[in-house]
Amino acid sequence: MDDRRLLQSDDGAERKHVAKIADEFFEGFEAVSDLAKPAVTIFGSARVREDSPYYEAAVDVGRRFAEAGFTVVTGGGPGIMEAANRGAREGGGLSVGFNIELPHEQGSNPYLDVNLTFRHFYARKTMFVKAAEGFVIFPGGFGTLDELFESLTLIQTGKVVHFPVVLFDSDYWEGLLLWARGRLLREGMISEEDVDLLYVSDDPAETVATVVAGYENRLNEQPPTSPAKADAQ
Repeated sequence: MDDRRLLQSDDGAERKHVAKIADEFFEGFEAVSDLAKPAVTIFGSARVREDSPYYEAAVDVGRRFAEAGFTVVTGGGPGIMEAANRGAREGGGLSVGFNIELPHEQGSNPYLDVNLTFRHFYARKTMFVKAAEGFVIFPGGFGTLDELFESLTLIQTGKVVHFPVVLFDSDYWEGLLLWARGRLLREGMISEEDVDLLYVSDDPAETVATVVAGYENRLNEQPPTSPAKADAQ
């Protein structure tokens, strides 16, 4: 794995490793520049099966985004990623997968119009943000949480323009939201404005409308607003 070799490197080959990373960034930026705009990035667990309600909802969300004229970008693998790409394909939109090389290879799902595989997580994560007018976060594990908090940190610190981050399925995310609005806010680890960066929805139509509204408001240079704003649980 390139990342492991770089982080453990003591062979003086860092310049070669950095050059490879730069090449991967450039390849990713070229791919993103060729995508039809606007686009949304959808995250969620690779372990979700086709008979799961999460899978069905992700197909619905992907289809609705395609019908709204959005390119759908995912991590290109199975589970939620496959479902969202499948929905995009069914909705007649552009379906994109930014995959990642893993020790146990994550195969690409069969619903991709554009398929690019990265060696480095940080290059891949940059492209998710670069491509998107919004994030939709379905239930998932560590990788999904990583993408969630990365997006919130970038928005919080002004590194990217504020775009909607929608958590799908309020029941799944309830504990996280209670913790954020409880202990984190109470102890001053985050501010009230930080909590307001999150939206939550159980409805595919509302989820899509939230991101579409954010995009339209950006075009009009207004802050995003939505009925899916995450109210206190």
